Amino acid sequence: MTHAATELGGPDNLVDLFENAVKKFKDNQLFGTKNQAGTDYDWITYADVAQRVDHLRGGLAAAGVGMGDGVGIIANNRNEWAIAAYATYGLGARYIPMYEAELKRIMKYIIEDSGVKVLLVSRDDILDKVKDFPDEIEGLEKIFVIEGKGENTLAELERIGKANPVPAIKPAKEDIAGLIYTSGTTGNPKGVLLSHYNLASNAVAATMTLPDYVSAGDRTLSFLPWAHSFGQTAELHMLINFGGQTGFAESPATIVDDLALVRPTLLIAVPRIFNKVYTGLKDKMEKQGGLAKFLFDMGLAAAAEKRASGGNAGWLNNLKLAIVDKIVYSKVREKFGGRMKMALSSSAALNPKIAEFFYDIGIPVCEAWGMTELSPAHTVNTPETNRPGSVGRPIPGCSVKIDHSVALDNAEEGEVIAYGPNVMVGYHNLPDATAEVLREDGGLHTGDLGRVDKDGYLYITGRIKEQYKLENGKYVFPVDIEEAIKLSMFIDSAMIHGANKPYNVAIVVPDWLVVMPWAKEQGLPEDPQSLVTHPKLIARIEQEVNDACKEMAVYETPKKILILPEAFSPENGILTPTLKLKRREVHNAFGDRIEALYAQ
Repeated sequence: MTHAATELGGPDNLVDLFENAVKKFKDNQLFGTKNQAGTDYDWITYADVAQRVDHLRGGLAAAGVGMGDGVGIIANNRNEWAIAAYATYGLGARYIPMYEAELKRIMKYIIEDSGVKVLLVSRDDILDKVKDFPDEIEGLEKIFVIEGKGENTLAELERIGKANPVPAIKPAKEDIAGLIYTSGTTGNPKGVLLSHYNLASNAVAATMTLPDYVSAGDRTLSFLPWAHSFGQTAELHMLINFGGQTGFAESPATIVDDLALVRPTLLIAVPRIFNKVYTGLKDKMEKQGGLAKFLFDMGLAAAAEKRASGGNAGWLNNLKLAIVDKIVYSKVREKFGGRMKMALSSSAALNPKIAEFFYDIGIPVCEAWGMTELSPAHTVNTPETNRPGSVGRPIPGCSVKIDHSVALDNAEEGEVIAYGPNVMVGYHNLPDATAEVLREDGGLHTGDLGRVDKDGYLYITGRIKEQYKLENGKYVFPVDIEEAIKLSMFIDSAMIHGANKPYNVAIVVPDWLVVMPWAKEQGLPEDPQSLVTHPKLIARIEQEVNDACKEMAVYETPKKILILPEAFSPENGILTPTLKLKRREVHNAFGDRIEALYAQ
């Protein structure tokens, strides 16, 4: 299934997308970086960025980059990340991003597998990791440092390019714009080949879906890595297509302060951000008690009544909501900068309770769905048509169908097959893996299980590879259970296990920011290693898990729990850089202790 660029009314390559935006918005602000004092953001315009793109394009050409060559970058989101991307596209070359926090062996694998010719790195400490790669990897010729001085720096490339300008070429729609490597929850990551039309059409279609929320002057805070497909398309290509602005978050620890300075109207985020705000607010209300907790609970009840009545719950209910909004909810909106019109959430399942809560406080959080192989957006909810629990309807040019040949208990469900101009070209150097997922009719086997309702909304119910059967033959979809458990303010991370076992067990990491003050009040030890074996904490975590699962089937509820002291994180290898759970790594690290839960 193919769709011509004219159907979407936009460019079919990223060079035209960028140059069109510069013509329309040249004097508008584009990227903002926090100043050294940490008191404000310094902004550069579309014209500023375009000038540096022109200079760097000439510099990369002088370094030997040409049509089809690979330009790699190891850097967090910053001005130069985008400048290097559009300079690369203008040479017909391929852009290959990597995470600063990526393991060295994975960096080496990606550079070698993708055929990187020129590598850009952010700082000298990253250079120290990769400085020997040109001697070890055939085809890697040069490394340049973004923040460095002197030769072999980005500044020197731009100086050379300014003196030796090279005009941008216009890539064909089918030309490869770049490779984005999947998170690698199992084995080596796969390099997803994405064409110019894959990415440009996705940015255009996503813009068309949200006409009242994405327009020139709308602003976001950038904290999703652009090395990941969701951040790259939504925060970079789509944002530039509609003339938006983005300020770079200084770090995960400063996001609250950065929101207040940038004052975004739109947020591109993952569920973890919204979960933390929700559980943090609940924890604060519980600790304050009294009037604060009473108002918070009253607001939740009034909002639920309003939804149940279709918006006509009566004047008294509306009065309650107005009081809670003024005293509580308005302060939450201010935490987000006070201008938020909506947020897009993707990359993991968003709990419907979280979506409903943020809608109630005046910040619609709309869940979208896709994957790297889909460039990545395929379906999206909008504030006007938001249906919590679903991932929305297909964006323009895209469609889905359900393959019911997958054996399931629910006859409505099956594998989601995706069609559209955003379907990847294939996996780099992996013809067999490509053939497994790309159908002859142009569809992509997504590996996601789902169903479509009568109004065309897609519901994702699990992953084929993650679903499993208990001994009794019942199917279990662990992600739904995990997300419910993580709504407890006492729990930071959770994993459900039970394949071919008599019952499910849960591996849980407490949220120590909440648990430590509680432990002090209880007179318990104040170090995680001691606490995880203390009967009082075990009883509390068991109660939290049971409460989270009270509306689930009996066979889904974990019967035993393993409590761990250390959070799941990219640093200990249990989460990917995009915060996806590596189940295999949990089993590798704690397999004996997990199995012991069944032996007891």
